[in-house]
Amino acid sequence: MNLSHSRQIFRIALALLLTLSLTGCIYWWRAYQTYVQMSEFDRYFKVVAADDFTLHFKEPIMYSDDFVSLAKLHASEEKATPSGKRWRYWFRKVDKKGKLVEPKIEFYSDLNFNKQDRITDWSFSSLFLEIAPPKFLEVSLRSIGGADINEEKMQLKADTSRIGKITAELPRKDKIVEKLGEPLRIDKDKDQEVYVYHFKLATHGIEEGYEDRELTEINLSFDDKTQELTRMSGRFAGLKISINYGNLVKRVPEPARAAN
Repeated sequence: MNLSHSRQIFRIALALLLTLSLTGCIYWWRAYQTYVQMSEFDRYFKVVAADDFTLHFKEPIMYSDDFVSLAKLHASEEKATPSGKRWRYWFRKVDKKGKLVEPKIEFYSDLNFNKQDRITDWSFSSLFLEIAPPKFLEVSLRSIGGADINEEKMQLKADTSRIGKITAELPRKDKIVEKLGEPLRIDKDKDQEVYVYHFKLATHGIEEGYEDRELTEINLSFDDKTQELTRMSGRFAGLKISINYGNLVKRVPEPARAAN
């Protein structure tokens, strides 16, 4: 039995264990099946990046109710479409008192479902791409295949060392602040400045005990010397996203200067 086959058996066994320990929570099983698809990314998914970023599911598994069950949150808007329906989640910037800032600063994430109620597309609007550029977002999604499963916390920890690094410019602080405005506060972390933003999800009918998920705290770490974004983390509608840009980017060495 080869190593890859052994790993696959282990993952299936772990998934069964998770499912059995969560009686009736079949949505966890469908989420796991989607996770397994990530290990063959190009077979099951397609990325389209233009003004927004869309992850297309070629063989969709999860239902709309699965997302509500996992996130404990409802979408801001639900709209019927010719091919099924679209859910839109609006995230709007708030001040220290939790009030919407003016002028309005907001971004959205869309989930599209087919007539069988299975997810077909997951999109992020242009403002979100200021802090998670398409190249970095795609490579982060690709790294989920084979990610370690934390059984206790029901989380995935991607291993970016498995995939090749990309050549791309890191987002800069001045451009991000131009789009997102001033942060709620600035924390200091060694040679980094951490800009903290609060966004509020427009939602309804929040399940008791999950009220804190309505608020999204986004942490953006900038290198003091280069002013480049090195890390982004936040929880969006119950989904935690963390990208360490330093682990993804391939640094191009500067050309040697000619001797005088």
